[in-house]
Amino acid sequence: MAEGWNPPEVGARASRSRTVVSEDIERFTGISGDRNPLHYDEQAARASRFGEIIVQGGITSAILNAVVAEDLPGPGTVFLEVAWRFTAPVRPGDTITGEVEVTAARADKPITHLRTTVTRDDGVVALEGTAVCYTVAV
Repeated sequence: MAEGWNPPEVGARASRSRTVVSEDIERFTGISGDRNPLHYDEQAARASRFGEIIVQGGITSAILNAVVAEDLPGPGTVFLEVAWRFTAPVRPGDTITGEVEVTAARADKPITHLRTTVTRDDGVVALEGTAVCYTVAV
């Protein structure tokens, strides 16, 4: 067993929810430079298959950063690998819930494998996939 590492149990779950707001799009653009018209141009967004403004995928997935760093596995945790599929759009005003479930945890190293989802408040899954995390002692 890795010193100071207490691996989470397989099946353990954690989640967080937040309401996405229009200002999140501006903040994410400031970080990423992503000015895709689907996030800003109402006419272009209306003409798209989405029918209205959608938020950047980084906003959708960001809630998972909070879940793993704050809740499970917890402080000191970073992503080593992610495999995410964006299955539905998230729009300003949607409340999203990011959830992780432990599928495997190594005892010899602080590595945890997770099933990940982000679900909108209407029950539609917006993101699903897996992640591998590493936890350092903090």
